[in-house]
Parts: sequence; C-alpha cells; structure tokens
Amino acid sequence: MFRNTTVGMRLVYLIAFNSVMLIVAGLASLAALYKSNEVTRHIYENQLAASIHLADARSNQVLVRVLLDQAAFAPESPEAAKRITAAQAFMQKSHDAWNAYGKLPHTAEENLLAATVSQRRNAFFDTGVAGLVKAIQEGNKDELARHVMEIVPALDRELNARGGELAKRQLDSAQMEYAASQEEFTQFTRYAIVLIVLGVLLGAGVAWQIRKSIVKPLGAIMVQFDRIASGNLSGRIEQGGRNEIGHLMAGLQRMQASLSRMVGDLRSGSGLIATATREIASGNADLSQRTEEQAASLQETASSMENLATTVRQNANNARQASALSLEASSIAKEGGEVVSLVVETMDGINSASGRIVDIISVIEGIAFQTNILALNAAVEAARAGEQGKGFAVVASEVRSLAHRSAAAAKEIKELIDNSVRQVSEGTVMVDRAGQTMERIVNAVAKVESIMSEISQASVEQSTGIDQVSLAVSQMDSVTQQNAALVEQAAAAAGSLEEQAEKLNQAVAEFRL
Repeated sequence: MFRNTTVGMRLVYLIAFNSVMLIVAGLASLAALYKSNEVTRHIYENQLAASIHLADARSNQVLVRVLLDQAAFAPESPEAAKRITAAQAFMQKSHDAWNAYGKLPHTAEENLLAATVSQRRNAFFDTGVAGLVKAIQEGNKDELARHVMEIVPALDRELNARGGELAKRQLDSAQMEYAASQEEFTQFTRYAIVLIVLGVLLGAGVAWQIRKSIVKPLGAIMVQFDRIASGNLSGRIEQGGRNEIGHLMAGLQRMQASLSRMVGDLRSGSGLIATATREIASGNADLSQRTEEQAASLQETASSMENLATTVRQNANNARQASALSLEASSIAKEGGEVVSLVVETMDGINSASGRIVDIISVIEGIAFQTNILALNAAVEAARAGEQGKGFAVVASEVRSLAHRSAAAAKEIKELIDNSVRQVSEGTVMVDRAGQTMERIVNAVAKVESIMSEISQASVEQSTGIDQVSLAVSQMDSVTQQNAALVEQAAAAAGSLEEQAEKLNQAVAEFRL
C-alpha cells in the first residue's frame, strides 16, 4: 500500500487522518453541545420560566386572599383599607406574572389548560375578590361572610385545581424534555464511543501500516549493514520502492557491489604482489650471491694485478739495466774498431764480453717470455672483466707485441753473438774481417739500444696502465661491496614487503564475495 509512497507523505497521511478524526470528533461535540444548549434553552423558556411565572401568580394570589381575609375579620379597623390596597398590589403582580406566562410559547394542551385557568382566575378575581372587597368597604356582613366562607374558597379551589393541572403539565413537560435530553446524551455517548473506537482502530491500523512500511525495511537495512560490517559481501539486497527507503536500499546495493569489486581487485592485487615479492626476494638472493662471487673475483683480480704490477716494474728495471749495458757495449764496440790491431791480445776480453752479452740476451729472452705470459694473463683477466677491461686488453696486446719484438731482437742478437764467438774461436783468421764484424756489432748494439729503449718505455707505460687497471679494479671492488650491501637491504625490504603482502592477503580473505 505504501511501497512507493515517500516517508514524508506517509507522515502527512497519518497527520491528515488524525486531523480528520479530530475534526469529526469536534464537529460531533459541537453538534451535541448545540443540541444540549437547545434543550436547556427550551427547558428554561418553556418549563422553568413558565413554572416561575405560575408560582409568582399563585403566591401573589395567596397573598391577596390572606390580606383580604385579614381585612374581612376587622372591616372597620384602619388596617382594613391598607390591607385592601396591599391585596390590590399583589393582585396586580399576580396578573403581571400570569400575563408573562401567557407570552411564553406553549403547546396546544397547555393553551387549553391556560385558557381554563384564565377563566378561573377571572372568576376568582372579578367575582370573588372584587365582591369581597366591596363587602368589606360597604360593611355588608352577610355578603362578607358569604364571600369569605363560600364564594372565595370555592373559586380559589377551582383555580388551584386548574392551576395545579397546569403546573403538573409543566413539570411533566420538563421531565419529558429531561428524559429526551438524557436519551440524546446516551445516544451521543454511544456514537462518541463508536467514533473513538473506530478512530483508534483506524489510526492504529494506519500507524501500523506506516510503521511496517518504514521499520521493517529499516530493520532489513540494518541486517545488511551488520552483514557487510562482518565482511560478508555475498548477500542479496531486495530492491525497495521509489521512496526514501527504496533509494537507501538502492544506495546500499551499489555500495555492496562497489565494495565487492574493490575487495576482488584488492584480493587479486595482493596475490600478485605476494607472488612478485617472492620472486623479487628470490632474485635478490641470487643477485646477492652473484655479487659476493663477483666481489671475490675482483679481489683475486686486484691481487693478480698487484703481482703483475710488481713484475712489470721489475721488467722496467731490467730494461733500464739492459739499455745501460747496450750503451756500454756500443762504446766498447767503437773502441774495438779503433784498436782492431789489438784484437788478438784482447780476444779473451772479447770472448768474456761476448759471454756476458749471451747472458744478457738470455735475460732479455726470459723477460720477453715472462712479459708474453703476463700479457696473456692480463688479456684473460681483461676478458673476464668485460667492458671495464677493454682498455687493459689493448695494453696487454701492445705489451705482448713488444714481448714478441723483444724475443725476436734477442734471438737476432744471440745469433750475432754466436757468430762473434765462432769468429773469436777461429782466431786470427777472422782478423781481416774483424773491422767489418765490429761495425756490424756496433750497428747491432745500436739497434739493441733502440729496442731496449722502446722496451723500457713500453714497460713504463705498461706499469702506468696496470696501475690504472688496478685502481679501476679497486673501485669496482668497492662498488661491488656497496652493491652487495644494497642487495642485502633490498632483500630485507622484499622480505618485509612479502610479509605485509601476506597480511594484506589474509585481511582480504576475511571478505566473502
């Protein structure tokens, strides 16, 4: 009935119904009051006023007879005239009261009785009272006695009898009016009780319908709110009407649907976050292990680079010594060219010098071999270092090339020394050719001096490059240590994130979609 009626209109209906019932009750009360007032007015005008006038007329009539009787007993006394005058005044009052009664509305029966009473009054006053007054004034004792004893009492009895009937009629009429008033009051009371009971029942019915249409949906809404508050989003919300309750239920339905979507998305997202967090934690663990391995490798590389730097510095020192020896050999060769005539005498010295040169050449070959080995190792380490070892690989390649060249030069010097030794062994046979040989030796020594200078310079450059590589490796080691620390922090953060994601997943699992 009230499904699509707004709450405001329901309240308006209830107030309007109560107002209508109040108006009906008020109108009925006004009607009853009006009827009661009419009955009261009718009783006053027809019964009470008439009874009062009749009583006045009767009382004045009695006073008239009493005064005249007193005057009749002492007609000669001075009081007789005064009593007659007073009786006449009371008689006039009686007439006035009777005339006032006659002006009131009467029923037909009352009019008949009033006419009879009026005749008896006229007879009483015109015949009885007037005759008695005349007899008193004239002093006619016979007439006086006859009026006092016979005429006046007879007329008074007739008048009282008819007046009594009229008064009884007025009393009966008043009782009938009272009975009718009581009957109307009783009927109105019944109507009022019926109207009150009907109004209470109808009001209770309307109030119950309105309460049912408001309280019951609100109770259902409260149940839905409690269910949603407990995390249950799977319940079905009935669609209400087109009033405020219906709008509220529609809003609750939209809120539940929105919460269901949000919780579903949050549950899916929390699962993805947990999976991604576990993968991040696993990746960080692997990265931490590889970073530690890389740091260990860099430490080994740094140690190898320090050893290589030491070796390169030794090579540089040896190269400088070889350069000095080459200069000395060049000077000796020049002196030998000038004193070629003394070759035979100084052959032993030349043989000894040649032996020393052979030793130096062996040292040079050893240095070249070690340099080649170190260059190979450096190339391998540079390859392991990746992009950061490209510059070092170039340097290693150059060092290796210089090592090959040093080996070739040493081999050539060795061959020259071998020839020189053979020539010394042949003795003086080769003296003629000693000048040419010494010239060749001078040239060779000069070449050796140039090669040794290049080797010395390359060794210095190699030492500088190795120092730079060592510094870069140290920096890489420091960065790797920092990366390891950051990886550990990231692993801890990933663990914490995984724990929070698990808690979020547990919290979302409380909802039932």
